[in-house]
Amino acid sequence: MNRQSSGLLELHSAVLLFGGTALFSKLIPLSALDITLLRCCVAAVILALIVKASGTRLRLNSQRDYYVALGLGVIVSLHWVTYFASMQLSSVAIGMIAFFTYPVMTVLVEPFFTGEKLKGRDLLSGVTVLCGVSLLIPEASLGNDVTLGIMIGILSAMLFTARNLLHKRYFASYSGAKAMYYQTAIAALVLAPWHQTEIASIESHIWWLIILLGIVFTAMPHALFTSALRQLSAKTVSLVSCLQPLYGAVLALLLLGEALALKTVIGGALVVITAIYETQSSHRAAKAAK
Repeated sequence: MNRQSSGLLELHSAVLLFGGTALFSKLIPLSALDITLLRCCVAAVILALIVKASGTRLRLNSQRDYYVALGLGVIVSLHWVTYFASMQLSSVAIGMIAFFTYPVMTVLVEPFFTGEKLKGRDLLSGVTVLCGVSLLIPEASLGNDVTLGIMIGILSAMLFTARNLLHKRYFASYSGAKAMYYQTAIAALVLAPWHQTEIASIESHIWWLIILLGIVFTAMPHALFTSALRQLSAKTVSLVSCLQPLYGAVLALLLLGEALALKTVIGGALVVITAIYETQSSHRAAKAAK
């Protein structure tokens, strides 16, 4: 298997596992906060072992980087709690579609960081995504769980957008495993005082699901994703990542029996196609600027 084929296999495996993460919002009978807390505890330990096994030290390069890691960890903790809460209130497919508004959010917000001018086509993309999300909403009332789940999913996307932009600007010099070790460890510390379930009361089969989530669906996909980044172009990685809602929806259909309404399919298609379009446009613009 050549380098590119290996990278594509790793990338699709990572994106499939990222999509599968959403299933645990339904499989683990705990609150979104407790799922996130326990997930972060398991993932932090595994990621620390991965960093040490690679021969890299865990320490950061400067005191400033510790403050950056603290900020990123707080944002990640809030992002994951809202991510799971969104799907618990609605469905895996709807929650993931709402969350996947983040690529367009990134395009709309990034010019404020870089000083570039916002393009008309990006505003059109934003309107298209809003149209896609509106098709998911059953009624314009936060008293409806699905509507509330969509709003929380969009909040999760906003937090993820902020995390990505700040990470890119201040923390990109560290490997994916090392960066995620700090973010998961800090997220666990931030959430620990707020946990709602007594650890001793969690049944053994739930612990196995938590361990599976922390290792196979958190630490492993981040390691695979980082490895794929070294072998493939950023454009390929971004485009394949847009398949995450599709993978998540298919897994939810097969394993949880969550059927997709026609409006959900149409709304999801608008969101994902716009995300793919913006990904291609941003890479063309970056290539032209070189």
